[in-house]
Amino acid sequence: MNICVCIKQVPDTNEIKVDPEKHTLIRAGVPSIVNPFDTYAQEVGVKLKEKVGGKVVVISMGPPQAADALKSCLAVGADAAYLISGRKFGGSDTLATSYILSESIKAVEEKEGFKFDLILCGKQATDGDTAQVGPEIAEHLDVPQVTYALDIIENDGEIQVKRECESGYDMISTTLPAVVTVVKLPYEPRYPTIKTKMAAKKKEIPVLSEEDIPSLDIDLCGLSGSPTKVKSTYTPVREKDGIKLEGMEAVEAANKVVQMMYDAKLM
Repeated sequence: MNICVCIKQVPDTNEIKVDPEKHTLIRAGVPSIVNPFDTYAQEVGVKLKEKVGGKVVVISMGPPQAADALKSCLAVGADAAYLISGRKFGGSDTLATSYILSESIKAVEEKEGFKFDLILCGKQATDGDTAQVGPEIAEHLDVPQVTYALDIIENDGEIQVKRECESGYDMISTTLPAVVTVVKLPYEPRYPTIKTKMAAKKKEIPVLSEEDIPSLDIDLCGLSGSPTKVKSTYTPVREKDGIKLEGMEAVEAANKVVQMMYDAKLM
Protein backbone atom coordinates (compact mmCIF):
# COMPACT_ATOMS: atom_id res chain seq x y z
CA MET A 1 0.00 0.00 0.00
CA ASN A 2 1.45 3.36 -1.05
CA ILE A 3 0.53 6.10 1.38
CA CYS A 4 0.83 9.89 1.24
CA VAL A 5 0.82 11.79 4.52
CA CYS A 6 0.18 15.55 4.41
CA ILE A 7 1.86 17.35 7.30
CA LYS A 8 2.17 20.95 8.39
CA GLN A 9 4.80 22.81 10.38
CA VAL A 10 3.11 24.85 13.11
CA PRO A 11 4.32 27.27 15.81
CA ASP A 12 5.41 25.53 19.02
CA THR A 13 3.91 28.16 21.29
CA ASN A 14 0.63 29.57 22.58
CA GLU A 15 1.89 33.13 22.18
CA ILE A 16 0.65 33.59 18.61
CA LYS A 17 0.90 37.04 17.04
CA VAL A 18 -1.08 38.20 14.03
CA ASP A 19 -0.02 40.57 11.24
CA PRO A 20 -2.60 43.40 11.50
CA GLU A 21 -2.46 44.15 7.76
CA LYS A 22 -2.24 40.71 6.14
CA HIS A 23 -4.26 38.98 8.90
CA THR A 24 -1.79 36.07 8.83
CA LEU A 25 0.27 34.49 11.60
CA ILE A 26 3.69 36.00 12.29
CA ARG A 27 6.02 33.00 12.29
CA ALA A 28 9.39 34.77 12.34
CA GLY A 29 11.36 33.97 15.47
CA VAL A 30 8.83 31.37 16.67
CA PRO A 31 10.04 27.76 17.13
CA SER A 32 8.14 25.25 15.00
CA ILE A 33 7.14 21.59 15.21
CA VAL A 34 5.21 19.05 13.18
CA ASN A 35 1.49 19.55 13.76
CA PRO A 36 0.67 17.03 16.54
CA PHE A 37 -2.36 15.53 14.76
CA ASP A 38 -0.17 14.96 11.68
CA THR A 39 2.27 12.89 13.75
CA TYR A 40 -0.60 10.56 14.59
CA ALA A 41 -1.57 10.38 10.91
CA GLN A 42 1.96 9.37 9.99
CA GLU A 43 2.07 6.77 12.76
CA VAL A 44 -1.08 5.17 11.32
CA GLY A 45 0.53 5.20 7.86
CA VAL A 46 3.80 3.65 9.03
CA LYS A 47 1.96 0.92 10.95
CA LEU A 48 -0.06 0.09 7.82
CA LYS A 49 3.12 -0.06 5.75
CA GLU A 50 4.72 -2.40 8.26
CA LYS A 51 1.70 -4.74 8.03
CA VAL A 52 0.98 -4.81 4.30
CA GLY A 53 4.13 -3.33 2.68
CA GLY A 54 4.43 -0.33 0.39
CA LYS A 55 5.87 3.15 0.82
CA VAL A 56 5.08 6.20 2.96
CA VAL A 57 5.69 9.57 1.31
CA VAL A 58 5.28 12.77 3.33
CA ILE A 59 4.53 16.15 1.76
CA SER A 60 4.24 19.61 3.26
CA MET A 61 3.43 23.03 1.87
CA GLY A 62 5.37 25.83 3.49
CA PRO A 63 8.50 27.99 3.50
CA PRO A 64 12.00 26.46 3.13
CA GLN A 65 12.33 25.91 6.89
CA ALA A 66 9.43 23.44 6.72
CA ALA A 67 12.05 20.98 5.45
CA ASP A 68 13.03 20.54 9.13
CA ALA A 69 9.57 19.15 9.85
CA LEU A 70 9.90 16.74 6.94
CA LYS A 71 13.27 15.58 8.27
CA SER A 72 11.52 14.76 11.54
CA CYS A 73 9.04 12.63 9.62
CA LEU A 74 11.80 10.79 7.78
CA ALA A 75 13.33 9.92 11.15
CA VAL A 76 10.18 8.12 12.31
CA GLY A 77 9.29 5.89 9.39
CA ALA A 78 8.60 7.93 6.26
CA ASP A 79 10.43 6.67 3.16
CA ALA A 80 10.49 9.94 1.18
CA ALA A 81 9.46 13.58 1.57
CA TYR A 82 8.61 16.51 -0.70
CA LEU A 83 8.39 20.19 0.17
CA ILE A 84 5.84 22.27 -1.74
CA SER A 85 7.15 25.82 -1.60
CA GLY A 86 6.76 28.97 -3.66
CA ARG A 87 6.10 32.66 -3.14
CA LYS A 88 2.82 32.45 -5.05
CA PHE A 89 1.54 29.98 -2.45
CA GLY A 90 1.86 32.49 0.39
CA GLY A 91 -1.34 33.56 2.13
CA SER A 92 -3.38 30.57 0.94
CA ASP A 93 -6.54 29.82 2.90
CA THR A 94 -7.78 26.26 3.37
CA LEU A 95 -9.40 26.08 -0.07
CA ALA A 96 -6.26 27.27 -1.88
CA THR A 97 -4.03 25.11 0.32
CA SER A 98 -6.07 21.97 -0.34
CA TYR A 99 -6.05 22.70 -4.07
CA ILE A 100 -2.26 23.13 -4.12
CA LEU A 101 -1.77 19.95 -2.09
CA SER A 102 -4.11 17.93 -4.30
CA GLU A 103 -2.24 18.99 -7.44
CA SER A 104 1.07 18.40 -5.66
CA ILE A 105 -0.02 14.85 -4.81
CA LYS A 106 -0.54 14.20 -8.53
CA ALA A 107 2.91 15.63 -9.30
CA VAL A 108 4.53 13.47 -6.62
CA GLU A 109 2.77 10.40 -8.03
CA GLU A 110 4.36 11.15 -11.39
CA LYS A 111 7.81 11.47 -9.82
CA GLU A 112 7.43 8.34 -7.67
CA GLY A 113 5.98 6.28 -10.52
CA PHE A 114 2.90 5.03 -8.68
CA LYS A 115 -0.55 6.14 -7.51
CA PHE A 116 -1.27 6.60 -3.83
CA ASP A 117 -3.75 4.15 -2.37
CA LEU A 118 -4.33 6.21 0.76
CA ILE A 119 -3.87 9.87 1.71
CA LEU A 120 -3.66 10.66 5.42
CA CYS A 121 -3.98 14.01 7.18
CA GLY A 122 -4.22 15.08 10.78
CA LYS A 123 -7.72 16.02 11.92
CA GLN A 124 -6.73 19.69 12.02
CA ALA A 125 -3.75 22.00 12.44
CA THR A 126 -3.19 23.52 15.87
CA ASP A 127 -2.60 26.99 14.41
CA GLY A 128 -5.76 27.24 12.30
CA ASP A 129 -8.05 24.62 13.89
CA THR A 130 -10.32 24.52 10.82
CA ALA A 131 -10.27 20.74 10.09
CA GLN A 132 -11.04 21.64 6.46
CA VAL A 133 -7.93 20.81 4.43
CA GLY A 134 -8.20 17.00 4.55
CA PRO A 135 -11.84 16.83 3.40
CA GLU A 136 -11.18 19.50 0.75
CA ILE A 137 -8.27 17.45 -0.65
CA ALA A 138 -10.70 14.54 -1.05
CA GLU A 139 -13.12 16.78 -2.93
CA HIS A 140 -10.40 18.09 -5.25
CA LEU A 141 -9.24 14.53 -5.99
CA ASP A 142 -12.83 13.21 -6.18
CA VAL A 143 -12.16 10.29 -3.83
CA PRO A 144 -13.99 8.99 -0.72
CA GLN A 145 -13.13 10.48 2.65
CA VAL A 146 -13.45 9.36 6.27
CA THR A 147 -12.75 11.76 9.13
CA TYR A 148 -11.85 11.37 12.82
CA ALA A 149 -10.06 8.05 12.37
CA LEU A 150 -8.70 6.14 15.38
CA ASP A 151 -7.42 3.18 13.35
CA ILE A 152 -7.33 1.83 9.80
CA ILE A 153 -7.43 -1.83 8.74
CA GLU A 154 -6.65 -2.88 5.14
CA ASN A 155 -8.82 -5.66 3.71
CA ASP A 156 -8.54 -6.86 0.09
CA GLY A 157 -8.19 -3.46 -1.58
CA GLU A 158 -10.52 -1.70 0.84
CA ILE A 159 -10.04 -0.19 4.26
CA GLN A 160 -12.06 -0.31 7.45
CA VAL A 161 -11.82 2.86 9.51
CA LYS A 162 -12.54 3.02 13.22
CA ARG A 163 -14.16 6.47 13.33
CA GLU A 164 -14.46 8.37 16.59
CA CYS A 165 -17.91 9.69 17.47
CA GLU A 166 -19.65 11.10 20.55
CA SER A 167 -21.11 7.77 21.67
CA GLY A 168 -18.00 5.67 20.99
CA TYR A 169 -16.89 4.76 17.49
CA ASP A 170 -18.22 3.59 14.11
CA MET A 171 -16.61 1.10 11.74
CA ILE A 172 -16.74 2.47 8.19
CA SER A 173 -15.56 0.66 5.04
CA THR A 174 -14.52 2.41 1.85
CA THR A 175 -12.76 1.62 -1.39
CA LEU A 176 -9.33 2.96 -2.29
CA PRO A 177 -7.98 5.47 -3.09
CA ALA A 178 -9.36 7.49 -0.21
CA VAL A 179 -8.52 10.36 2.15
CA VAL A 180 -8.63 9.76 5.90
CA THR A 181 -8.09 12.32 8.66
CA VAL A 182 -6.72 11.10 11.99
CA VAL A 183 -7.45 12.20 15.56
CA LYS A 184 -5.29 11.80 18.67
CA LEU A 185 -4.64 8.09 19.08
CA PRO A 186 -4.80 6.06 22.30
CA TYR A 187 -1.03 5.55 21.93
CA GLU A 188 1.82 7.93 21.20
CA PRO A 189 3.72 8.09 17.87
CA ARG A 190 7.13 6.45 17.84
CA TYR A 191 10.25 8.41 18.72
CA PRO A 192 13.32 8.76 16.48
CA THR A 193 16.64 7.17 17.38
CA ILE A 194 20.09 8.61 16.88
CA LYS A 195 20.53 6.28 13.92
CA THR A 196 17.27 7.31 12.23
CA LYS A 197 17.96 10.99 12.88
CA MET A 198 21.37 10.75 11.22
CA ALA A 199 19.87 8.88 8.26
CA ALA A 200 17.12 11.49 7.88
CA LYS A 201 19.66 14.32 7.81
CA LYS A 202 21.39 12.71 4.84
CA LYS A 203 18.21 12.29 2.79
CA GLU A 204 17.47 14.83 0.08
CA ILE A 205 14.10 16.58 0.17
CA PRO A 206 12.99 17.69 -3.32
CA VAL A 207 11.30 21.08 -3.46
CA LEU A 208 8.36 21.52 -5.82
CA SER A 209 7.43 25.08 -6.82
CA GLU A 210 4.63 26.23 -9.10
CA GLU A 211 6.85 25.49 -12.12
CA ASP A 212 7.15 21.83 -11.07
CA ILE A 213 3.38 21.26 -10.93
CA PRO A 214 2.18 21.57 -14.55
CA SER A 215 -1.52 21.13 -13.80
CA LEU A 216 -1.58 23.98 -11.26
CA ASP A 217 -3.79 27.00 -11.96
CA ILE A 218 -1.88 29.78 -10.22
CA ASP A 219 -5.02 31.96 -10.04
CA LEU A 220 -6.40 29.48 -7.49
CA CYS A 221 -3.34 29.80 -5.24
CA GLY A 222 -2.19 32.28 -2.61
CA LEU A 223 -4.16 35.30 -1.49
CA SER A 224 -5.72 35.80 -4.93
CA GLY A 225 -7.14 32.27 -4.87
CA SER A 226 -8.40 32.45 -1.31
CA PRO A 227 -12.10 33.39 -0.99
CA THR A 228 -11.86 33.54 2.81
CA LYS A 229 -11.97 37.15 3.99
CA VAL A 230 -10.79 38.02 7.49
CA LYS A 231 -12.63 41.06 8.80
CA SER A 232 -10.45 41.54 11.86
CA THR A 233 -7.90 39.71 13.97
CA TYR A 234 -6.51 40.21 17.42
CA THR A 235 -4.41 38.49 20.02
CA PRO A 236 -6.56 37.62 23.09
CA VAL A 237 -5.66 39.57 26.22
CA ARG A 238 -4.75 37.17 28.99
CA GLU A 239 -5.93 38.54 32.31
CA LYS A 240 -5.22 37.06 35.71
CA ASP A 241 -7.93 37.96 38.18
CA GLY A 242 -7.28 36.02 41.34
CA ILE A 243 -6.93 36.48 45.06
CA LYS A 244 -4.17 34.87 47.08
CA LEU A 245 -4.95 34.01 50.69
CA GLU A 246 -1.89 34.04 52.90
CA GLY A 247 -1.17 33.79 56.62
CA MET A 248 -4.25 31.68 57.38
CA GLU A 249 -4.81 28.24 58.78
CA ALA A 250 -6.41 25.76 56.36
CA VAL A 251 -9.83 25.87 58.01
CA GLU A 252 -9.86 29.67 58.12
CA ALA A 253 -8.81 29.88 54.47
CA ALA A 254 -11.51 27.40 53.44
CA ASN A 255 -14.18 29.38 55.27
CA LYS A 256 -12.93 32.57 53.62
CA VAL A 257 -13.17 30.99 50.15
CA VAL A 258 -16.73 29.82 50.84
CA GLN A 259 -17.72 33.29 52.02
CA MET A 260 -16.18 34.93 48.93
CA MET A 261 -18.05 32.52 46.65
CA TYR A 262 -21.26 33.24 48.52
CA ASP A 263 -20.74 37.01 48.20
CA ALA A 264 -20.11 36.61 44.47
CA LYS A 265 -23.40 34.67 44.20
CA LEU A 266 -21.57 31.55 43.03
CA MET A 267 -23.22 29.49 45.75
